[in-house]
Amino acid sequence: MPRVLSIDYGTKRVGLAVTDPLKIIASPLDTVHSKDVIQYLQDYFQNEEVEAVVCGYPTNEEGEETDATRHVNAFINFFRKKFPTMPLHLQDESFSSQEALQAMINSGSKRKQRSKKSGNIDKVSAAIILQQFLEDY
Repeated sequence: MPRVLSIDYGTKRVGLAVTDPLKIIASPLDTVHSKDVIQYLQDYFQNEEVEAVVCGYPTNEEGEETDATRHVNAFINFFRKKFPTMPLHLQDESFSSQEALQAMINSGSKRKQRSKKSGNIDKVSAAIILQQFLEDY
């Protein structure tokens, strides 16, 4: 059964998450460097059946675009050129990083595991974005 994949795009790192085959639960998948994400996705799409992609879309508390939004928009345009037939949905990602950090603290993750350099927070953020999309969908 096809899955749904989620992207938490950042200019340095990109967090990725994926649903289970029944599309009930979102799980962290990987963190890749932003320059490698398209190649990673090409390889993933060749090996796994993906029916749609959800991309976190940054907005501020008023729902307006942020500085990060222009980087995400550039990525979205590039993604759509590379994968024109793949359905792409946007999901508000407000506070997903803070929620990811809190979830990691609650699960007993050590400080080193929660550091930005580890990339764990990026893929957990992607899972939170995807889970919110599944709940809204």
